[in-house]
Formats: sequence, structure tokens, C-alpha cells
Amino acid sequence: MDVSLGLLTLVAVVCAASALARRLNLSLPLLLVVIGVIGSYLPFIAPVELDPELVLVGILPPLLYAAAIRTSLVEFRTNLRSISLMSVGYVIFGTVAIGLIVWWLIPEIPLAAAFALGAVVAPPDAVAATTIARRVGLPRRVVGLLEGESLVNDAVALVLLRTAIVAIGGSVTVWQVASDIVFAASGGVVIGLIAAWLLLQIRRRVRNVAINTSMSLAAPFVAYIPAEAIHASGVLAVVVAGLVIGTKTPAMPGGASRLSQRSNWATVQFLLENSVFLLIGLQVRSIIEATSGDSLGAARIWGTCAVILVAVLVLRPVWVFPAIYLPRLIPRIRRVDPAPPWQLPTIVSWAGMRGVVTLAAVFALPADVAHRPVLVLAALVVVAGTLVVQGLTLPSLVRILGVHGPDTHADALSQAALMDQATAAGIENLRQHARPDDSPEVLAMLERRTQERNRAAWERLGRSELADRTPSKRYVQLRLNMLDAERDRILKLRRTGAYAHEVISEVLDMLDVEESMLDSAPEDADRDSRTETRPDTGGVPRGVGGCEHLQAAGEHPVPPDPQCSDCVREGTAPVHLRMCLTCGNVGCCDSSTGKHATKHFQQSAHATMCSAEPRESWRWCYVDELLG
Repeated sequence: MDVSLGLLTLVAVVCAASALARRLNLSLPLLLVVIGVIGSYLPFIAPVELDPELVLVGILPPLLYAAAIRTSLVEFRTNLRSISLMSVGYVIFGTVAIGLIVWWLIPEIPLAAAFALGAVVAPPDAVAATTIARRVGLPRRVVGLLEGESLVNDAVALVLLRTAIVAIGGSVTVWQVASDIVFAASGGVVIGLIAAWLLLQIRRRVRNVAINTSMSLAAPFVAYIPAEAIHASGVLAVVVAGLVIGTKTPAMPGGASRLSQRSNWATVQFLLENSVFLLIGLQVRSIIEATSGDSLGAARIWGTCAVILVAVLVLRPVWVFPAIYLPRLIPRIRRVDPAPPWQLPTIVSWAGMRGVVTLAAVFALPADVAHRPVLVLAALVVVAGTLVVQGLTLPSLVRILGVHGPDTHADALSQAALMDQATAAGIENLRQHARPDDSPEVLAMLERRTQERNRAAWERLGRSELADRTPSKRYVQLRLNMLDAERDRILKLRRTGAYAHEVISEVLDMLDVEESMLDSAPEDADRDSRTETRPDTGGVPRGVGGCEHLQAAGEHPVPPDPQCSDCVREGTAPVHLRMCLTCGNVGCCDSSTGKHATKHFQQSAHATMCSAEPRESWRWCYVDELLG
């Protein structure tokens, strides 16, 4: 009963804190830590003892898997050198450097125990860093590097910790340490690939949504447990399996299974990643009280913890800047990957928050290690200190350095370009597979609905004051109102008892499916709170376009007050305006009633046009269907 009540309280506090953080625009991880600290001193809350097995086996694998399946394998490969230097090189560097500092501060403990604490506090937390990084609106390259680093660094740190614990009880050679790391890494990769292959084979053959979702929830443990059984890196096995499965799953049949898995993993990730911060705070009182009788004395204990925290903060930029810039002194690397501006490594250096893995791993230290409570307190101070110092100041640092997150307008433009390519492929497939006896009305309806979805993506690029008046947006608003009325009528009929419950449920399910399919583009509070956009948007994403028509097109300044003359003559209202780059004719977009820009191309064969909307600078080739 106590366990059930504790879990219920944990979920309730996490949900309430999440709602409060969104309303007040606060950092949820920091808020949960503060709530946990307060709770640890309340007399009616029993002391919470964090079980390392619970975190390292029950929480860490699903959290890493949830992050891995959302990580682009292409981007991971692109950033592999930087990720390796950060997740492997920095963890080894931090372990050795912090271990030597700890041994210098507390020579009463074995050197191996000092290295064990170094391995504990070296890796930044997967959840803490990326949660705050996304919230403050960092560039995708920075977030990708932090995510990639956090996927691998825990595996390296846990292997080093395991080796250091063995060394506490006996001697360990450098050869043994190196061989342990190589075996753990190679074994983890192999087990991860095997687990991914096995799970993908099941996924290809099973179409049942419930079974696929259940297997997805079991996937991290399918990879983790066998790897740990052979003393390989279970964490690395989970990451490899997640990367492979996340890359392969979209190509498999079963959209309903993918939607179900995405929804379930979002819930699991939300509860786990936020619960760990609450657990960190709940540890504070018991950890501090455990050091009260230590022979080192309060002043030396807290002084040692402060020095270790400062060392953790300083050592990361000491490694990050050389790791980013020194490899680019090699001409071959510099040509394909130019050095980023100094602001980016500065932010990466400061986004090194530690989390629950650090606090859980330190409890794995043997109970007979001298001054063990002090080492545990040092880990807690590093976790709390980095969350507070770096977590609170990172948003201000990003603003001071003038670093911006992803440009939402450029994202919308890329989405529209992709949707246009997908629409063209779908309509081409429809025309290839249509039979002579197919109903013309059905074919026309399919083509119309596909084109309407495509036009909806382009409508989002226009003026914000027209956002609620575009045809697609208005369609969604009206259809949602209709669905509400339909659902209300069905619920009233349900109360009469005239229809079977199963029939009522099936009809309600159909309405829910249609509602979920509507392209309503709801406002995402999380995205709004964490993403900053450039004040002047509308640029074409780098690498898009480049056909011969766009390269030959000249520059035509857009009139200060453009109008579609055909719309004026016909008495219709344009949604968005486009301008021909050959003759300067202004016409309305395909979401408008007249579609005059496209008609102008069809009549004149002028291949290129540009947007005539404010703060938009993209161009389009009708012939090659490319942005530029």
C-alpha cells in the first residue's frame, strides 16, 4: 500500500509541477529538484533511499532508448568525431583529472576510490542537458551533439566505474582497463545489433498494434539484460538498438503501431525523466545527515565538495575547445567541416549538467570505502550545483551570445518542400495504378485530398494575420466543431440504451481517428517555451534548390504593396501572393480561389516565382518543383 501511494504521489507531483512550470515559464528539472529538497525535510515524508539497480536497470535503459529512437542516425554519423571526443575522450579525461583532485583533497581514501568518484561525476546527464538545451532554444547542431554525447557517455563512465571498483579490492593494470573498455564497447554494439535485428524481424511479421507496442516497451531490456549478463555495456547495447530500430521502423508497414508506440514512449519518457529530478531532491536530507559524524569535519567536507564542483565546471571547457578546434587544423577535416563560431563550443561547455545517473552510480561504491558518505555528498553537490549554476544561467548565456534556435519559418518552408515532393510521388503512383474501371469520382477525390494536404503546408508560410483564415485552417476549425456536435449527439443516444455499447464505441473511435488525422497544427506549449526564432525569417534552408532555372532567374524586387490583379478583377480574396521572377506578375497561391500564380506559369511558361509575402525570401521552380 505504501509503495502504491508513493508512486501515485510521485506521478501527481510530476504532473502538477509540469503544469506549473509551463504556466510560469520555469525550468521543470530545477523546479522538481527544489520540490524534492523541500519534501526531504518534511516530517511526514519517509527518507528515500535511491537504489542504484532501480536507476541503472529500471530507469536508464528506457530513457536512453526513448532518446535513441528519436535520434537521426545520419546526424549521429555526421557528428561521430565530435560525439566520440566528448562522450569517450572527455569522460576519460574528467575521470582521471577529477580523480587526482579528489585524491589530493582526501588522501585518506584509495586512489581507485578517487577515480571511481571521477567516473561518477564525469558524464553530463542525458536528460538534464537536453531538456534545458531544448527549452532555451539552441541550434540543432548543439542539441544533436549534446544528445549524441549523452547517449554514449554513461556507458563509458559505468565501465570506468566498474573497473575502479574492482581496483579498490586489488591491483588493476592499464592493459586490463583498456581491454575492459574494448570488450564492453564491442560487446555492447554486437548485442545491440542482434537485439535490433530480432525485434525488427518480429515487427515485420506482426501487425497487431498491442503486440508491437508491448515489444517496443520491452526493447531496451531485450538489449540491456543480455549485454550486462556477459559483462558488456548494456547502456551501449540499448543505444545501438534504439538508433537502428528508430531508423528502420518508419519504412515498415503499420502506421497505427508507430502512432501507438510514439504516444506510449512520450508518456514513459515524460514520467521517467521528470521523476528522476524529484528523486534527486528527495535524497538531499539523508545524504547530508550521513556525513554528520565523519572525521574530516564539516568545514573540510564542504570545502572539498565545493572544489570538486568548481573542477567539474572548469574541466569541461578545458576539454571542449581543443576537442572542437584542434581536429580542424587538419586541412582535410577543415574543408568538409569548417570550425564553428566560438559561441557554440562556449554553450556546449556550459551545458554539462549532471543528473540522476551520477547520484545512482555513486551508491555503487563499496560500503567499506573510507569516507564513503563524503564521496556521496560530493556527487550530490556536483549534481545540484550544475543544475542550479549552469541550468539557471544557460538561458541568459544563450541570449548574451546571440545564439538562436531553429528558425521555425525555415522549418515550415522545408516541410512544405518535402510535402510537395511526397504529393507528387503519391499522385504519380495513383495514376500508374489506376484501372480503367476505377470511378473517376474516387480518383478525383484522392487527388484533391492529397493536393489539399500539400497546400495546407504552404499556407503556413504566409502572414500571421491570415493564419486563421486560410482554407485549410478554416476547414479544420469547422470540421472540429462538427465532430464535437456529432460526438455530443452520439453520447446523448448512448444514454437512451437503444444502441449496443460496442456499436457506440466503434462510432466514437471513428470520430477520434478522424480528429487525430486533422491537420489542426495546435500550438505546442513546449515548443513555444523553448524555441527562439530569428526576428527576420524567411530564408531558404541551406542546400535546398539549385536547378538551372533558379540559378538563371534574376532578382526582381517585390512591390511595396503587391496585389493580384486577377483577384481584384474577379472579386476574389487571395490567401498568399507569389511573384513571377521573369516578368514580375503577381498572382495568388494555389490555396486561393483563382490559383493565378500557377495559371500564369501554365500560360506563359515562366518557370520561376518567389514569395511576395513580407519577410519571405524563398523562390520556386515550377518545372523542376524545387526550392531555391
